[in-house]
Amino acid sequence: MNSRCALVSKIIPFSCVDGPGSRLALFLQGCNLRCKNCHNPWTMGRCNDCGECVLHCPHDALAIQGGRVYWQEEICQQCDTCLQMCPQQATPMAQLWSIEHIIQHITRAAPFIEGITVSGGEATTQLPFVCALFEQIHQSPTLRHLTCLVDSNGELSIAGWEKLSPVCDGVMVDLKAWDERTHQALTGRGNQRIKASIQWLAARGLLTELRLLLIPEHSDYLAEADALCTFIHGLGDVSVRLNAFHAHGVYGEAKTWRSAGPDDIETLAQALRARGITQIIPPALYL
Repeated sequence: MNSRCALVSKIIPFSCVDGPGSRLALFLQGCNLRCKNCHNPWTMGRCNDCGECVLHCPHDALAIQGGRVYWQEEICQQCDTCLQMCPQQATPMAQLWSIEHIIQHITRAAPFIEGITVSGGEATTQLPFVCALFEQIHQSPTLRHLTCLVDSNGELSIAGWEKLSPVCDGVMVDLKAWDERTHQALTGRGNQRIKASIQWLAARGLLTELRLLLIPEHSDYLAEADALCTFIHGLGDVSVRLNAFHAHGVYGEAKTWRSAGPDDIETLAQALRARGITQIIPPALYL
């Protein structure tokens, strides 16, 4: 039996917004970007057992046992106070799960889904686990009909993609901004590696979607539309999903940023269409 484990933030047995069709979505803990606009900021870090959340839990659902923070699921009221208080942008509710445990979840959902999507945080920060999980799914007579996708920020090296590609059916990648400086301001890192990942995946038919998150007054897609569309054309037959920023769940200065509405999305869509980009998928939802 494969005993490899991963730190899991959340699992959604049936999702229609994490890739094509109905999918089981597995969210892994930890990210290598620090996006100001992150809708799940508590998935960025990993708990260091500092105990800050224990002191503030209003329901006494957290405790220190053996120097580690212990979450008591049966007491927890899901008030998310711990998420707001964590200095690591982590969650004490993340759990270390084995491949076997996750396979059990997938097996129960398998008759009702078309595949699984591993997301995060950033799924590829736990690359050996993702590779092992996908390999086991593809080898299983009862699960191998499921497609295995990754929702990624694209920060993985080409060497990493080479390890993942034999067992992965596709990758959805977010390009947070076109200009290097804009990307740095939004995420804390540049985007040259991300652009290289997008091109590498597209050349091998593994880029399921290119995703653009529109943040009014902060995204540079419109200002950089010519260069962006030239890049997209070079990827070949690829769908572009437009996502609308909303301030729900974000931390820090982004809480004051304006959410993107249908008019904002349509303006960007028109700019892309005017430059020959036709495979555009509108947002799954607006908040």
